Amino acid sequence: MTSAPEPDRAERLAALVLAVPDVADLHGGQFGEVATYLPGRRVSGISLTEDACAVHISVRYPANVVEVAARVRAALAAELAVPVHVTVEDVRSEGHPR
Repeated sequence: MTSAPEPDRAERLAALVLAVPDVADLHGGQFGEVATYLPGRRVSGISLTEDACAVHISVRYPANVVEVAARVRAALAAELAVPVHVTVEDVRSEGHPR
């Protein structure tokens, strides 16, 4: 389980990730294990610790996953002083629901 010093921080990071072009959604991992747990809620797809930030995403096809991951890292660079590890969990076509 992870926790963020500021409760709104993980939610703010999630919003920044979702604003990146070709990011379809955040992804909680195979068993929903990638998340930041907050009082009464969780932010799926963002695991924030003191040493690193893991971001798991779904990408829209036919986006270049390497470029999308680089854009996610760049979007979070101003917010975080720790390494950002981006994992692309899924690639979704236009007709696939969020």
